Amino acid sequence: MSLTIRRATPDDATTLSSLATRTFTQTFGHLYPAEDLASFLADAYPPEKQAVILGHPDYAVWLLEDGGEAVGHAAAGPCGLPHADVQRGDGELKRLYVLASHQNGGWGGRLFDEAERWLLRDGPRTLWVGVWSENLGAQRFYARHGFAKVGTYEFPVGRVRDLEFILRRPA
Repeated sequence: MSLTIRRATPDDATTLSSLATRTFTQTFGHLYPAEDLASFLADAYPPEKQAVILGHPDYAVWLLEDGGEAVGHAAAGPCGLPHADVQRGDGELKRLYVLASHQNGGWGGRLFDEAERWLLRDGPRTLWVGVWSENLGAQRFYARHGFAKVGTYEFPVGRVRDLEFILRRPA
């Protein structure tokens, strides 16, 4: 494996759309009725929406590639989580996914490091992340990086509402 991480550009919108769909489905697809999953994916990850994110100066996405094939990604931007303590200027890790075939090699941590460097490029600030309440591995990962649970919210996937934990790391 010759894995590399690079910052995605608007030209990567179709690749990101496909990868985001694949990683979400691989990770969580078994939890939802097919029509709910299809509706969520069609709304959350179309290439047009990814192109907007990739072209926006307040957001950044990194691709983990194996021989030029995208196998993981991380996304960061302004915090949009529904918590009363979110302040203007707070940052959020929006997504962090690696295909199962490439997990347990430290690459998720490297993607996180890229996002963290970018989020803190202008100095210290509060960082946030939302994580599924039953994703214990992700919760342990974020705890090792200084995040603590400060709230909950419901994350809709079609008609299903998942309980998500809101994690925060102070500046």
